[in-house]
Amino acid sequence: MDHVLSWMVFLPLLGAAVILCLPSSAHNLIKQTALAFTLPPLLLGINLFQSFDRGAEGFQYVVRAPWIASYNIDYFVGVDGISISMVLLTVLLCPICILASWGINKAVKGYFALFLLLDVGMTGVFVALDFFLFYIFWEVMLLPMYFLIGIWGGPRKEYAAIKFFLYTLAGSVLMLVAMLYLYFSADPHTFDMVKLMALSGSYSQDPVFLGLTTQHLLWLALFIGFAIKIPAFPFHTWLPDAHVEAPTAISVILAGVLLKMGTYGILRINYGMLPEATADFAFWFLAVLGTWNIIYGALCAMAQTDLKKLVAYSSISHMGYVMLGMSAFTPQGINGAVLQMFNHGTVTAMLFLLVGVIYDRAHHRDINGFGGLAGVMPVYTGVTALAFFAAMGLPGLSAFISEVLVLLGAWQAYPGLTIIAASAVVLTAGYMLWTMQRVWLGPTNEKYVGLSEINARELATLVPLGVIVVVLGVYPHAVLDLINTSLLKLNDVVLSAASTAVALR
Repeated sequence: MDHVLSWMVFLPLLGAAVILCLPSSAHNLIKQTALAFTLPPLLLGINLFQSFDRGAEGFQYVVRAPWIASYNIDYFVGVDGISISMVLLTVLLCPICILASWGINKAVKGYFALFLLLDVGMTGVFVALDFFLFYIFWEVMLLPMYFLIGIWGGPRKEYAAIKFFLYTLAGSVLMLVAMLYLYFSADPHTFDMVKLMALSGSYSQDPVFLGLTTQHLLWLALFIGFAIKIPAFPFHTWLPDAHVEAPTAISVILAGVLLKMGTYGILRINYGMLPEATADFAFWFLAVLGTWNIIYGALCAMAQTDLKKLVAYSSISHMGYVMLGMSAFTPQGINGAVLQMFNHGTVTAMLFLLVGVIYDRAHHRDINGFGGLAGVMPVYTGVTALAFFAAMGLPGLSAFISEVLVLLGAWQAYPGLTIIAASAVVLTAGYMLWTMQRVWLGPTNEKYVGLSEINARELATLVPLGVIVVVLGVYPHAVLDLINTSLLKLNDVVLSAASTAVALR
């Protein structure tokens, strides 16, 4: 188990190399090889889930080795309660997305090799404990996603891919500047995240720009870089275009994993390394932004006629709950935020997969162009109902637990904002049920009476996610036990920094 994280990160890279050696015409062999190299990380993840010490505060399964010794850069990986749930989510969704990509027939070798490279970058971000290594994995993820959208996407794929690339690259530049400052501020210079967290109180507190301290400026630079990925308003405009144009499996990865990198980065780096600035900014600023995201995303979703764009805007709304919970600095709020990250990853993955099922048959996503699909595809409709009810936060399903925890935690800090955020439940139910009525209920559209029912491969991608949605709706401690200890410690660090700052002022 000592090198389990390294195997989980780099096995897909080995798979990409194997795929590049296969003949381009061997489509089925390429797809089977890609699936074969994403299943072992999933099995290792299950083992990790079972053996993880839930009561330990520090990092586990740590591997450290010198990499660029002259600059104190190490290969340094490990997981704690904050990162393990995201690692498990990533290794779960990747084989599901390989199955969902079975219909890809254009440049098959390139698609699956790039997807496995994307897998490496995503998993690496969540396990990296050296800031330089974290940044490398962050950038490794960017290029495959650009090509996967730009080559295999829809009619406006080039526009969507360039927009995604430019937004993310702009955030990466800000992150790089902050990373270099933190590196040179440490004595001796280091990218070690654990050491940088220990030095969190040593950064300059002198006003340097418009009354802001160096720590505030670092916090804002990092936050913008991560907010683009969430995406938080007003940095969200790349997301609907990327989702609409991306292939189904890439939309699943975008919403299921990439959005979580933003909130994970804020928790790991902003909260861990800059707790005093976090206490100054996250109180109210992050809470207001999260509440705005919840309402704005829901209203935009209600206005959509493209089914995929509706799900994309619903992601903006549901990620607002994560920001609101993070800003509350209560045990319920911060636990609910990370649980919501995991739950949103599974629920939104189901939604995008279901959109892909109907698009493969009808070749459009116009909500008003369907009608009565329940009579033609009853099994598909049943699975869709489960996913829609989960997205609505229906009691007994996973999203209900995480959203209620967020609201319980936020109420103790921002009762007014919590009331506004809770009202979005009505908006979510409105656009979900209205969509359900127009697409699946009512009289059957004669154009689609011959549509084929959902097949076994498609069900294989949806059933595991549906099971998780139900199980976590009944027994959320399966994830809460993983994350609770580390999150409470992080929460205490920020609150302690806030108390110290108030005392000094």
